[in-house]
This record gives sequence, structure tokens and C-alpha cells, in this order.
Amino acid sequence: MLEIHKLACVRGSRLLFRQLNTDVKPGDLLRVTGSNGAGKTSLLRMLCGMLEPTSGEVRWQREKISHVREEYARSLLYIGHAAGLKDDLTAGENLQVAETLAGRSITAAQARTALTSAGLPGRDMMPARQLSQGQKKRVHLARTILPSAPVLWILDEPFNALDNLGCEWLSARISAHLKNGGSAILTSHQPLSLESGITHKTLAL
Repeated sequence: MLEIHKLACVRGSRLLFRQLNTDVKPGDLLRVTGSNGAGKTSLLRMLCGMLEPTSGEVRWQREKISHVREEYARSLLYIGHAAGLKDDLTAGENLQVAETLAGRSITAAQARTALTSAGLPGRDMMPARQLSQGQKKRVHLARTILPSAPVLWILDEPFNALDNLGCEWLSARISAHLKNGGSAILTSHQPLSLESGITHKTLAL
């Protein structure tokens, strides 16, 4: 599905990484590791097409992602480490806006169902400013539950701000996605607890 070919990143005068090579197939989990400032978020942004690599290529279905931008965008779910919700919008409205910006419209009922499944029952009409950091994270992660959820998930520190139950729920969601033939790339400083039989790769920066 996704190929990383001789990828390099220079920010300012600093070389963050170079000659990165790997691939991510259906059912694969790729975990990106490294110290703070090693370039993990920069790499994820490159994989999403949001940041141009200094050299090398990211390929989707053997094509450079810049050549299949619309197709790739439909296949991709990116959730950054920052909550990034609009305080004046409700949890449900934030979820709808996020999906609309990604080109995948959902109804208020679909947003409410996803938020309930993500552990936020009755919170769909609550303004984002009233949500805790963990609840805000769950709003974004509710996108993984929607019927339109794409096949490739790229998640930047998805376990941050979640309590133990939240981490267990997210681990189960990722495991189910991979078992259904999806793929995931993520950064995390926390140990992962996934179901057995899942192909787990590590890319160290």
C-alpha cells in the first residue's frame, strides 16, 4: 500500500533523518520511535503529503503521492497530537467539520453514534471548551469508528491524554482495523497492547 523510499528531512540546518526505507501493507502496523525532536511528527506529515521531503519519495499503490493526491486523501485518516478543536463548536459539530474538511461528509446522527462508541455518550451537544483533554482526544479518535473511516490511519501520539480505559479502547480499535485489512502508522511513547497475530514493524529515527 504505502512505500517509503530513501526519505530524508532537513529542517533549518539540521538533518533529522535520511535514507528511510520501509513499506506498509494491509494489516501492518508501523510504529515510529525516536527521542523528542528526532523528526517523528515531520515524518508523519511527509507521509500525509503535508510536508515535502528533502529527498526521497512516499508512494501509494506504487505511485508518488503527489501524483495521486485525491485518491490518497480519500484513503487516509490523519489525527495529529494536538486536539485542535473549535471551542465554540460542539463535539458533534467538530467531528462533522473534521470529516467535511477531509472530503467525507457525515450526519449529526452518525457523529453522535461515533462519539457514544468512543466513550462520550451524551457529549455530542457539549461545547468543546467544556471537554477535558482526554475527551477532546476521544472526539478526534471517534473518526476511526465512522463508516467512512479510510484504510490507512496515521496517528501522532494517539494515546496521549487518554486514561487506562481509553488506551484499552484505542488498542482494541487499532487491532480490529488491522485484522480487517487496514493499516496504521503511529508514534507513541507508551507500550502497545495489540492482539496476537498482528504484523508490527518499528522504524527508529
